[in-house]
Amino acid sequence: MRRTTATPADLARRAGGGRIPSQPGPRGAGNLTEVDAVTQDGHRHPGPAVTPDGPAGPGPTVVSDARTGPGTAAAPAGPTDPRSAAAPARPTDPGSVIPGAGPVGPEQPTVRLRETGPDEPPRYAPEWLQLREGADASARALDLLDPLRIRLANLPGRTGGAVVHDLGCGTGSMGRWLAPRLDGAQHWVLHDRDPYLLHFAAVASPRAAADGSRVTVETRRGDVARLTPDALAGASLVTASALLDVLTREEVGTLAAACAGAGCPALLTLSVAGRVELAPADPLDEEIAAAFNAHQRRDGLLGPDAVTVAAEAFADRGATVKIQPSPWRLGPAEAALTAQWLRGWVGAAVEQRPELAARAERYLAARLAACAAGDLHVTVHHSDLLALPRPTGGHR
Repeated sequence: MRRTTATPADLARRAGGGRIPSQPGPRGAGNLTEVDAVTQDGHRHPGPAVTPDGPAGPGPTVVSDARTGPGTAAAPAGPTDPRSAAAPARPTDPGSVIPGAGPVGPEQPTVRLRETGPDEPPRYAPEWLQLREGADASARALDLLDPLRIRLANLPGRTGGAVVHDLGCGTGSMGRWLAPRLDGAQHWVLHDRDPYLLHFAAVASPRAAADGSRVTVETRRGDVARLTPDALAGASLVTASALLDVLTREEVGTLAAACAGAGCPALLTLSVAGRVELAPADPLDEEIAAAFNAHQRRDGLLGPDAVTVAAEAFADRGATVKIQPSPWRLGPAEAALTAQWLRGWVGAAVEQRPELAARAERYLAARLAACAAGDLHVTVHHSDLLALPRPTGGHR
């Protein structure tokens, strides 16, 4: 009898009873240019144009493309409400596995500090990014905001407002969380290689800072292949979510050097810490966790070591580094997110160690049943890092 090994996709299908949906196409985004710009102030930039604001405040954002004409219109989102017209619907099949809900395949990160081909498929589905947005917002470390606010308030040339580069912005959740928590005018530069995600990020971006000042946004499509101080010229802040752990040591060094060269701080949130706690406990928890962590470190990626490596890289370049925990705490109210996370977590572990497949299948089925019954609580540990480089004379 021939032995066969279950793939992570097979495992998820058996446990969840659903299918793995394909990656959604760029609905409504059009064929965006390689470097697109979207603003909310009526100024002309290369790429899409938007309607200027009327006397009553921000109006509908209309994304256009230089080659394809007008795109879709959407009403502006509130500063803290991610459920705008731009937000994608969640899958209707509760057993579906959302692409990107844990590294269950060979896909690459959405944004990488390395060369990639323009046709490489993105990793993260917008449904997964929407599903995790609430947990991300609750987890991010608020204690890092005061030192960041102090630094931004004392930046030279602050009269023109802060310029924030969001690397791997996805659907823009970091901007929706951070922009309304900072005072003063802000211009966000959203970077991602997926035009579909950039479209959501642009039309669902916040319109006002904490003190009511204007927030504007532009999008830049493409991988951050060679991040240099020149690329961050004029930047007041670099930020990202869930990015460090999918980088290599060299790429983190490049990021730290670019921020140090530009003299701008970096707020890098929600990097995996390699620790997971499930209650009630199961004897297989630690073995699955170890296999998952090994999967995260494949091909030279940093995975759970990312924050330690990044802290050393920024400190070596003269920055003051602060680290705070930012755990997901998932209970019955987050059952949909927990179920998707479980499928991805166990799937990655089996991909790393196929001999776990039979035991992992039973484990996942039991965990999903407990999740559906409201009996499962999960803490997924992350870390947030704030690096405050020495200001440079050329920094704005």
